Amino acid sequence: MIKYSNIKMPLEHTTDDIAAFISKKLKLEELKPTDIKIIRRSVDARHKDDIHFVYTVAFRCDNENSIIRKNAGNKSVSLYKEIPYSLPRKAQLSNRPVIIGFGPAGMFAALYLAQCGVRPIVLERGLDVDSRKEKVRLFWEKGILDTECNVQFGEGGAGTFSDGKLNTGVNDPLSRIVFEEFVRHGAPEEIMYDAKPHIGTDKLSVTVKNIRNDIISLGGEVIFGAKFTEYDTENGSIGSVTYEKDGTEHTIETDNVILAIGHSARDVFYMLKNRNVTMQAKNFSVGVRIEHRQSDLDRSMYGDMSRHPALPPADYKLSVHDETGRGIYTFCMCPGGVVTASSSEENTIVTNGMSYYARNGENANSAVLVGITPDDFDKDDIMAGVELQRKIEKAAYKAAGGNYKAPVALVGDFLSKRTSEKFGNVAPSYPIGTTFVLPDEYLPDFVCDALRFALPQFAKKISCFGSTDAVMTGPETRSSSPVRIVRDENLSSVSVKGLYPCGEGAGYAGGIVTAAMDGLRCAIAVLGRDFAKR
Repeated sequence: MIKYSNIKMPLEHTTDDIAAFISKKLKLEELKPTDIKIIRRSVDARHKDDIHFVYTVAFRCDNENSIIRKNAGNKSVSLYKEIPYSLPRKAQLSNRPVIIGFGPAGMFAALYLAQCGVRPIVLERGLDVDSRKEKVRLFWEKGILDTECNVQFGEGGAGTFSDGKLNTGVNDPLSRIVFEEFVRHGAPEEIMYDAKPHIGTDKLSVTVKNIRNDIISLGGEVIFGAKFTEYDTENGSIGSVTYEKDGTEHTIETDNVILAIGHSARDVFYMLKNRNVTMQAKNFSVGVRIEHRQSDLDRSMYGDMSRHPALPPADYKLSVHDETGRGIYTFCMCPGGVVTASSSEENTIVTNGMSYYARNGENANSAVLVGITPDDFDKDDIMAGVELQRKIEKAAYKAAGGNYKAPVALVGDFLSKRTSEKFGNVAPSYPIGTTFVLPDEYLPDFVCDALRFALPQFAKKISCFGSTDAVMTGPETRSSSPVRIVRDENLSSVSVKGLYPCGEGAGYAGGIVTAAMDGLRCAIAVLGRDFAKR
């Protein structure tokens, strides 16, 4: 196949136009749209008077080597080797492996091991995605929180209620496996080539269910409502795990455990600390969610073309460092989305953001986060970062008056250090209700100082950030884990052989794709395989 890069297309175009462009440029017989495979598609909106799509495609034709030679000076033309999808090789283990957690890391670890025929057992403290959605609905509509099944815990992990954004800057062959498996299990085909792929919470819930059913059909087992409580060792190696379900304890003998617990399983972190499992405090971030009207963001990014039906809802990614060198950045940006109530502990406030596949909500929202390092808390206490998160979440709950209402402030009032009194042209989307409270009442001073520095800087890049009516809802505290469970070159815990800390909660990932990739790596390690010969 031949790859053709940097093909510029107007907003209104078809695949026929791409085929005609290639045919003309390379002097080929007319290509058919069905001959073309889209590899990448993005929107170039750097110049508002010339917004266009940019494609990289591959196609088959006669005399490909001759065409490459004739276009040796064209950097956009090269040979393309298509890598066919294939299932992993079969394997054998003496005992069934256990995966703890069924978020992206645990899910992809279980899927790989099931495909290899070793019949993994998954323990997930939350419930299946349909039961979980009902628990979340009760929390969002009535403030009834289930601390074992919520936005953080349950099938699909926290990512199920976070839009299914698949952005990653990691260039690794495992990422392609993740995307292919998502599509194979029902995700939209365009995630394979869109520059900023997303699935959407509505479609992601179906996709994760399909992955679970595939695991079961291959001999795996997924046990919901199963809370991991303990493990036993033999001569420094994993011998069994214990979980509690419906008030009864159960034990599974195993010599391989993938610990994919997510960033909110604080009880597990404490249990590991008490067992002297080696962990490290690590950097994390805290901040708020900021909301603008999506139409205002579209105008800021697209100008007069903002209403064009071919353009996706605009998004952004911003970062800056303040005078002290501390980083402030946007994260988990949700076009046309909502701010979610994401608590997993009683009497705390935690926010996140999500969008449905259509991304057609009134508001755009994103986390605006301030970097936290172990120098900002007691670095001698591994759990100090966890306790800082918890302190912020409890302070926000108290400041907003309880009942899981979230504290909010208008950007203009926050910058002027005054409490807001009424909303402007942006209505908050947080579902349970809000109370006007300055972030200074629940966030550390240095975090508020950093936010006050960053917001005017962001406004220089995107005009709608200059809106004094933009809404800040807080706090956002669960963007990443504050601890890392240390593992060796074989991905096993340095303290317990056969225990594989995995994914975002263990400190080795930063989003859905990288967590899923780490799940694959740990599954490959369990089988004793080389990553390159998986």
